[in-house]
Amino acid sequence: MFLRLTTALTALAIAAPAFAEEINVYSYRQPELIAPLTDAFTAETGIKVNVAYLKKGMIERLQAEGTRSPADMILTTDISRLAAAVNAGLTQPVQSETLSENVPESYRDPEGHWWGLTTRARIVYASKDRVAEGDITTYEDLADPKWKGRICTRSGTHAYTIALVSAMIEHHGSDYTQTWLEGVKANLARKPQGNDRAQVKAIWSGECDISLGNTYYMGKMLSDEEQKVWADSVNVVFPTFEGAGTHVNVSGVAMTKSAPNKDNALKMMEFLASPKAQEIYAEANFEYPIAPGTQAIDLVKSWGSFDADDVNLMTLAGHRADALKLVETVDFDG
Repeated sequence: MFLRLTTALTALAIAAPAFAEEINVYSYRQPELIAPLTDAFTAETGIKVNVAYLKKGMIERLQAEGTRSPADMILTTDISRLAAAVNAGLTQPVQSETLSENVPESYRDPEGHWWGLTTRARIVYASKDRVAEGDITTYEDLADPKWKGRICTRSGTHAYTIALVSAMIEHHGSDYTQTWLEGVKANLARKPQGNDRAQVKAIWSGECDISLGNTYYMGKMLSDEEQKVWADSVNVVFPTFEGAGTHVNVSGVAMTKSAPNKDNALKMMEFLASPKAQEIYAEANFEYPIAPGTQAIDLVKSWGSFDADDVNLMTLAGHRADALKLVETVDFDG
């Protein structure tokens, strides 16, 4: 089921002319999440989709290949990865009425270099037994001394954490954010470690009472026999920034700068942004489609509703270097 990196990349890099009815995609998204979409696109258009699944090193790969790269599109998660590709000069702007109609402005690059497809919220997982409803309502609350020794989180340098810190900088400035980070660190039950699901496991085992995580991990845990008990031990809380909304991140798509199948790439980008495709994509990974009129699946909706922070994600990407510097300054992971 999984496409092995070496095999897939070798197949894509064979020195052969670009065929009119194919498209090559470099993806950080796992093959099982993409297959329903690529199959539907091929069935609708007759265009073959070749997918190379990469765990890391997409930018380095594209830079090494240069203008000879067979990749027409990149498909990835997190604004930091999308912005990094743009800043490295590896993408090209795309203008499309279809894309503009289906992708809200806050979830796309102002210059059209990348376009969002689905979102996920950065939420708080709270112990059902040890955290009362309403005890935590904002991200700012995480620095309250009442949570001393009660918070678990992943590394401060992880892309998800950096994005949240970047949003805090946008809303409150660097000085406030440094103080906030120091407060959160003082409240940690253990050194940052593991992934989002590991934090929920730690709540279940009694190591901590609250953690940060992406919404879709709840769906993944509930779908896993071993992890369901972790998920059942927590409530999903949608915190907000004071005076703003809940922090969200995005999965998105971009056309490479030297796409050999540019027309086909545009067709696929427009297909992926269509309401039908967004709902398929969102269902596969327990995310939120963003096209007007679309809805998440019932399980995702059962976790509650929220108002997303409306700051353009590319604005947050501009704070990434400052966010990383603050995380290192307070020695968050130390």
